[in-house]
Amino acid sequence: MDTHTPKFKVRLGIFVAGGLAIFIFAIFIIGKQKNLFNPVLKLNTTFYNVSGLQVGNNIRFSGINVGTVDNIHILNDSTVIVEMLIRREVQQFIKTDCVVAIGSEGLIGDRLLIITQGGTNTPLAKENQRLLSVEPVETDAIMASLQVTADNAAIISDQLAEIMVKLNNGQGTLGRLISDSTVADNLDETILNLKKSSKGLNENMNAAKENFLLRGYFRRKAEQAEEKKEDAGEK
Repeated sequence: MDTHTPKFKVRLGIFVAGGLAIFIFAIFIIGKQKNLFNPVLKLNTTFYNVSGLQVGNNIRFSGINVGTVDNIHILNDSTVIVEMLIRREVQQFIKTDCVVAIGSEGLIGDRLLIITQGGTNTPLAKENQRLLSVEPVETDAIMASLQVTADNAAIISDQLAEIMVKLNNGQGTLGRLISDSTVADNLDETILNLKKSSKGLNENMNAAKENFLLRGYFRRKAEQAEEKKEDAGEK
């Protein structure tokens, strides 16, 4: 093909123009995500472990994307500095007592930073302000805790099963009470005897009240009880 023909030159120009348009569009998208074309507020915070957070991840405030992670670098063996770019129009809501936490986009989504709301009368955060942070809970720690819980549940289940076997076999006081009818009959007989004893005691008390020698005693007790009721009513 002749590279000097007008048809080839037109195709070459269309190809170059298309590539340039795609390049400009990509720069615009990346710049928008990085807030390169908007005035931004630079803030930073520190973590012991960023838990997979990466440069370019979103920053949310009240559930709205307000910026991106600009840089992550290690300060020492126990501190990682995370630099943030926040859109300037959101600065009026970012207070010095806001706290930064690491979250995720859903259950298995990308990591992101979450800025909590600050106090009503707290001063606004300034350029290069360092905000407090909350360390993320690692998935490994959650899984370890769940494993301990599962192990404890298994131990309790085994113990309950052992107790039920003993009950069914009539072992122990409760097992004998459940499985041995003799014990149950003795318990019923004991309850009946207690009821009879209580009935006899009531009859004896009534007979004592009818005795003319004890009438004065019971009358005084009744009068004293009535006086206590009257005093309580007056108070």
